[in-house]
Amino acid sequence: MTSIGSEIRKILERDSYWSVLRAYGYAGLVSGGPWVLSILSIMMIGILAVTLGVAQGEVNAFQICVTYLMAASLIWTGGMQLMFTRFAADQTYANNKVEVLPNLFGVLLVTMGGGFLWAAPFIFWFFEGPFAQELLLLSNFIVLSGLWITLIFLSGMKAYRRIVWTLVKGYSLGIVVALAASSWALSGLLLGVLVGHSYLLFSFLHHIVREYPGHSLLKFDFFRNRRNFYILLAVGTLYYLAIWVDKFIFWFVPVTSEAVIGPLRASIIYDLPIFLAYLFILPGMAVFLVTMEADFAEQHERFYRAVREGDTLMHIEYRRDQMVYAARQGIYEIFKVQGLTVVLCLLWGRELLHAVGISPLYIHLFYIDVVAVSVQVLLMAILNVLFYLDARKEVLLITACFFITNLIFTFATLHLGAETFGYGFAASVTLSAFLSLFILSRKFNRLEYETFMLQN
Repeated sequence: MTSIGSEIRKILERDSYWSVLRAYGYAGLVSGGPWVLSILSIMMIGILAVTLGVAQGEVNAFQICVTYLMAASLIWTGGMQLMFTRFAADQTYANNKVEVLPNLFGVLLVTMGGGFLWAAPFIFWFFEGPFAQELLLLSNFIVLSGLWITLIFLSGMKAYRRIVWTLVKGYSLGIVVALAASSWALSGLLLGVLVGHSYLLFSFLHHIVREYPGHSLLKFDFFRNRRNFYILLAVGTLYYLAIWVDKFIFWFVPVTSEAVIGPLRASIIYDLPIFLAYLFILPGMAVFLVTMEADFAEQHERFYRAVREGDTLMHIEYRRDQMVYAARQGIYEIFKVQGLTVVLCLLWGRELLHAVGISPLYIHLFYIDVVAVSVQVLLMAILNVLFYLDARKEVLLITACFFITNLIFTFATLHLGAETFGYGFAASVTLSAFLSLFILSRKFNRLEYETFMLQN
């Protein structure tokens, strides 16, 4: 689903510095915008709420609640995101787009309805605050679960200006409502986030309904391919578990955390640097969308078109070489741009922490976190290429490695001491990236054989 990548590439063809800035700006906001803008909006709500007289404890509880809501909703929907992405891509390729919309509503019913069934008992049992506060927590979780599913379609829409404008309006609305309701303390701040994310969910649904026609309201055809379902479900779930497992460890080990609200705990020593580091993935995400979702996708389509149409072996090998070159260039561009981002953070890290009011004692953890999240962007790009090659079992192996090593390495750093905090996540994502590069290289070397000899 590369429509927006192609549209952004058209801007680059104008060959000016302004067009380059616009193209990569749009790409960064569309690909990494929802995550980065959500972090920025939560931080801004917290800062402005304190200036309006909201107690610091209430603001901290709000930020921790939203962090847990995002973690839980991403893990809950991760597998379904991948499964439905595959289904939508297959239907689009088969020129059967009328099946996408009713199945989208089916996925939303499963994720949002299923999320309600397990989240409601958990929230109402373990939280002891006002009923309205518990209801807001549950509503935020359900809306976020639906929002992550609708965000799948962003890279398939050509109206990138409308997408960016919708993101800006949604998070701006959330900030305004949260501040207007700040007299209700935690409940008011949660209401603002709920309104902002609800606006995004229904706005993107409106865009999707306009883009994809449909003749029925509700279908569950995405469940039919069981083999495809179970592998992608496992991959998506393991990937988000791998991203969050080190945070959960630091949150629930008593030495590195403290209780905040209900069963929720926070690790002041670990949370601030890692979430600040995630703000610097935008450059790499922008390059990822432009190079991988446009250049590589085009060469991938040309290679398999040559195979399907019975082209000569020489031309098929040429197309394979072009596809490999596009993948190599895309990975190199991400490495170069994100590497430059890391260097700038290393140079100006202390000034940045001072500007946002974070103690310079966090500087070394911030450095290693910036490196780690940058490698994570590279890992995501390689996994994306492997998905294009339908290497689902290989991706399952990589994500399982990511999860297991992050779990083991993070526990190891807890025993080694505070000076090693963050190195567990960094070592895990780096090891997984090297493993994925090895598997991708082997996959490309065997591509013609697997294409012709291993198909049903």
